[in-house]
Amino acid sequence: MPQYPSIPITFNSRVRPSPYFEATLRHNPGAFSVYNRMLMPMVYKSVEEDYWDLVHGVSVWDVGGERQVEIRGPDAAAFTQYLVTRDVDKLVPGRARYTLVCQEDGGILNDPVLLRLAPDHFWLSLADSDIQLWAKGVAVNAGFDVQIGEPDVSPLQVQGPKSLDLVRQVVGDVVDDLGFYHFREIELDGVPMLVARTGWSGEVGFEFFLRDGSKGSWLWDRLFEVGEPLGVTPGAPNNIRRMEAGLLSWGTDMDWGMNPIEMGLERFVDLECDADFIGKEAIARVAADGPRRRLAGLFVDGEPIRQPPLRWWPVTVDASDVGFVTSAVWSPGLEQNMAYSILDVGFDDL
Repeated sequence: MPQYPSIPITFNSRVRPSPYFEATLRHNPGAFSVYNRMLMPMVYKSVEEDYWDLVHGVSVWDVGGERQVEIRGPDAAAFTQYLVTRDVDKLVPGRARYTLVCQEDGGILNDPVLLRLAPDHFWLSLADSDIQLWAKGVAVNAGFDVQIGEPDVSPLQVQGPKSLDLVRQVVGDVVDDLGFYHFREIELDGVPMLVARTGWSGEVGFEFFLRDGSKGSWLWDRLFEVGEPLGVTPGAPNNIRRMEAGLLSWGTDMDWGMNPIEMGLERFVDLECDADFIGKEAIARVAADGPRRRLAGLFVDGEPIRQPPLRWWPVTVDASDVGFVTSAVWSPGLEQNMAYSILDVGFDDL
C-alpha cells in the first residue's frame, strides 16, 4: 500500500486559525489539516502514541473547526425540523442529538450534533461541509422566519477515562449528573460557555463550547494547569480510536452520494415523525425497497496500515468490483488492520 510524504500546508488568511491555535503551537503539533476552512491539529507525538494517551488518560483537542450554524427566530423549530432527520419536538433545551442533514435525494450532506439552547434557538455543530450556505438557501426559498448565522462559538474536546476528573476540577460538580448528549450553559470566571457530555472518541468525554473566541488560550491553559497531575496531553480526533468505536467520518466514509440506510444510520432518521424533512421521501423509499449496497467492517491482512486511503480502494471478488474501502488503519489495541467499506448487498457479510 502506498506511503505518501508529509507535505506542509501553506498558512494564509483564507484558512483561519482557531482560538486555540497559538496554544496548540506550544505543544509542537506534528501536522495540521483544514476543517471548515480552519486549521486543526491532527497529531502531536504520533497517531499511535496519541491513541495510547487517549485510551489511558485524558487529552485535550482543538476542534474549533467544528463550526456552529445558529438558527433563531419564530420559525426556528419548524425550520430546523425541515433541515434534519431527527424529531425536533422530542429535543428539549439542554439536550443534543446526533443527526443528519440530507439533500432531496437522501444523500448525506453533513452529520452534525444538534443542540437546542431554547425553544427557538438551535446550533448545528458541523462536520466538514458548508451547511450554513445550504441552510440559508433553504430558508430563503422555503419562506421560514428565521435568522441563520455563525456565532462566536469554538468547541474544545476533553476526552479519555480521566476526562471527568479534569472537567470536574475545572468547572465543579455541575458535570457530575450530566447525561450523555446533555449540556449546561455556564460561566467560568465570567467567560460564557457550554459544557456538553459529547465527543468523538468512543471514550468518556466532554466538550466545551467557548462563547468568546478571545479566551481560547486562557481556556486551554486552564485545562493544562489543572490537569498536570492527571498527565493531561494535547491530542486530536484519532482515526484509530474512532474506528474501533464504530464512528463514521463525513467526507471520508460517507458523502452526498450515500443514503443513511446504506450507511447503517437508519436509527438517526425518524421516518415516523409527522413533520416533513428534506430527503424523507427518498430515504423512506430506500428503506422500503432495500439498499443496493451497505457499510461493512473488514479486517485486512498484511503489514500494518499506517497511511489512510487518499482515494477509496476498490474491493474485488473473483476479479469483479463489489465496492470500495473508505477508511483503513492499524489498530494497536486489536493488533490488526481494520477498515470500513461500502459493499454491494450480498457481499457485505464477507
